[in-house]
Amino acid sequence: MIPHTEPRWQTKTDANQNWKQILADVIRDPAELLALLDLPADQLPQHIAASQGFALRVPRPFVARMTPGDWHDPLLQQVLPQGSELDYQPGYSSDPLAEAQSNPRPGIIHKYHGRVLLILSGGCAINCRYCFRRHFPYQDNNPSRSEWQSSLDYIAEDDSIEEVILSGGDPLTVSNQSLSELIAQLENIPHIKTLRIHSRLPIVIPQRIDDAFLGLLAATRLNTVMVVHCNHPREIDGHVGIALQQLSRQGTTVLNQSVLLKGVNDDQKTLIELSQRLFQFGALPYYLHLLDKVEGAAHFDVSEQQACQLMTKLLRQLPGYLVPKLVKEQPGALSKTPLSASL
Repeated sequence: MIPHTEPRWQTKTDANQNWKQILADVIRDPAELLALLDLPADQLPQHIAASQGFALRVPRPFVARMTPGDWHDPLLQQVLPQGSELDYQPGYSSDPLAEAQSNPRPGIIHKYHGRVLLILSGGCAINCRYCFRRHFPYQDNNPSRSEWQSSLDYIAEDDSIEEVILSGGDPLTVSNQSLSELIAQLENIPHIKTLRIHSRLPIVIPQRIDDAFLGLLAATRLNTVMVVHCNHPREIDGHVGIALQQLSRQGTTVLNQSVLLKGVNDDQKTLIELSQRLFQFGALPYYLHLLDKVEGAAHFDVSEQQACQLMTKLLRQLPGYLVPKLVKEQPGALSKTPLSASL
């Protein structure tokens, strides 16, 4: 039986709310977020200034897992706009992975052999301050129905593509009906074998994993993989645990990718607990990413040397299947670049 962890305090979110209601009621105002967490508003002008270029956006179920009065709360640090985001940092850019060079048609990113990424939505349930696509031109990647057909034709014409990855933004901000229509079209392409979905919603709004969505995954002929994004064990409460187990029990492979973030998860205790907590609910650690050097995120950077030292500690204390692959992404590379532990 899954233990149910009640939040230490409650926002107005009801556990029985529809996921669309929760998505429509996310917190967008830094002043409201600080007030909910009993934090002083001394630095409010800098939080507001930083949110002008990349808005604050955080669901109430996620805020309910934060500790009131704690500026250093690891969940708060991921979403609170900081004045340091406005400082120029050499080596950081608006397109750190050069994705503009791998964007052959609206809505498609094709970087790696055998798989292609479809951007279903520019919107997210949560705006993570380290997001490598925080400056991505979503307005140019919001295909019309005819352009979507062009994207599907692109996939159909390349029989080396066996896997389609739904991404964004967040693809699970799209309705079940729209997802059903897209999956049906992908199923009609004979060489497509696997459907992979990258989403933060199972973590931040677990109500999104509803019966209708689970039914879509159960009905498709495609192999299904859900890659969730969780950086800290406290992101996984009882509701999240149920969502992860439902996905796993339905037959979907559930993986997690994290970003190594200074002040959030850059210590062995947190990373070990995260791997164990994920496994408790049927998800396996997949990737631990070094920070992509996107403008506005330099304050999260952890050095490659420190990352490798952390991996050594994980390898010594965890079974191999609970150790995520430490990787970094490099523009133009044919795959993610694995990094070795410091042995």
